[in-house]
Amino acid sequence: MTSRLERITQQRLDSLSRIRARGINPYPPSYHSSHTIKEALTIFEQQEEKSQTMSLAGRTMSKRSLGKMAFLDIRDGSGKIQLCFRRDFLGKEKYEFLREVDIGDIIGAEGKLFQTKTGETTLEVSDFTMLCKSLRPLPEKWHGLTDVEKRYRQRYLDLISNEDARTTFMLRSQIMTTMRNYLDSHGFIEVETPVLQSQAGGALARPFITHHHALDKDLYLRIALELYLKRLVVGGFDRVYEIGRVFRNEGISIQHNPEFTLLECYQAYANYNDIMNLVEEVVSHIAREVLGNTRITCGGKTIDLAPPWQRLYLREATKNYCGIDFEDYPDTESLLRAAAREGKQLELGDKFSRGKLIDKLISTFVEPNLIQPTFLLDYPIEISPLAKKKNDNDHLVEKFEAFINGVEIANAFTELNDPLEQRERFQQQLKEKIGDEEVEVADEDFLQALEYGMPPTGGLGIGIDRLVMLLAGQNSIREVILFPQLKTK
Repeated sequence: MTSRLERITQQRLDSLSRIRARGINPYPPSYHSSHTIKEALTIFEQQEEKSQTMSLAGRTMSKRSLGKMAFLDIRDGSGKIQLCFRRDFLGKEKYEFLREVDIGDIIGAEGKLFQTKTGETTLEVSDFTMLCKSLRPLPEKWHGLTDVEKRYRQRYLDLISNEDARTTFMLRSQIMTTMRNYLDSHGFIEVETPVLQSQAGGALARPFITHHHALDKDLYLRIALELYLKRLVVGGFDRVYEIGRVFRNEGISIQHNPEFTLLECYQAYANYNDIMNLVEEVVSHIAREVLGNTRITCGGKTIDLAPPWQRLYLREATKNYCGIDFEDYPDTESLLRAAAREGKQLELGDKFSRGKLIDKLISTFVEPNLIQPTFLLDYPIEISPLAKKKNDNDHLVEKFEAFINGVEIANAFTELNDPLEQRERFQQQLKEKIGDEEVEVADEDFLQALEYGMPPTGGLGIGIDRLVMLLAGQNSIREVILFPQLKTK
């Protein structure tokens, strides 16, 4: 017994044969439309003279036949418009060819715009052309594509069927363009750095490993952009940034994808206070440009992205939300006992350090409370081997993370530019974490670059995907990445 999909596919193959039998190419090499649909609608709305002939092209989204008249809706990348086909205007042969047009087919149409009695701007078609015959049916018109996993695996169907999906990814593009424009206008230079690296550094993460056959050596997909960008600061690029994909061989969740888009930027002669100002300014600027407002709604909560953002010291926040002052517990065992006394249940892996334990306390008990935009300041040195120590506390570094609606969107610090201390930190980490796949590996060339001298510098990383989630009102990273990683079907 054949399935409904098989029957529809066969009907469309039969239609394809009939089209070819007429001597018509159902897949012509090109079609030159005079306007996009959005442009056509704008022209009609603004011009007093309505008799302009234009050609439009798009995918057929609906079809309604009324005997000697038919209506089709087509959509291109800019919008949707109704087409009107009249038998007495097109002629019998051309009008009957309309039977071969199915929902999903891409057509080109010529004609003049008019307004129907219901006020809908419509193209009265004088001629039309088949541009691409669709052999599979689109998802059901009224419900669109509702299978979440299918939406991610077949994003093209999601984009065809769901207006919200198209809007989200158009918003993502606007966010990235606005971010670039802001940084460019503030003296930053955009650059590109290697994706394949001989050492994976700049963050604590498990890397992906590949093999270069010509060089006969293993290479790593980058886990961060940091170390190469700081080389450029050494080279005299005082304000530099990159927006690029990074790769971490770790878990998948609604907030994590193995490859994601990261902005990293570095500003010479600045510290983490300057970078805090940059973050709140750039995020609020993007919101105003793409949303028209700095106020957004997340889960029924109104969040204001306008500066200034709240600033909390990590030590105080941990005491407030966990009842633990981590400065009182200098090693892993004593901190773990303190957490147990406070009744703090933590899921920890087989290997964890004091730094990872503090990080777990933060993510479990502090972050969910940071709804309004908040900078969490001054982290333990174990968590940030590339950050500069505070002048008044050797156990803490000048680092902040920015949170909105309980989600981290930015990570920044005053960069460590003392080459001897940086080498010592790498060596200490290696000594303490032998066998740990997430250990920061000492990069000898980077250390050598520091020895030539890097000015005082503030560095920043912003997760583009999470920023888009926030501004688009999405709660899953898969909704803002066109092709997210999924388990094998």
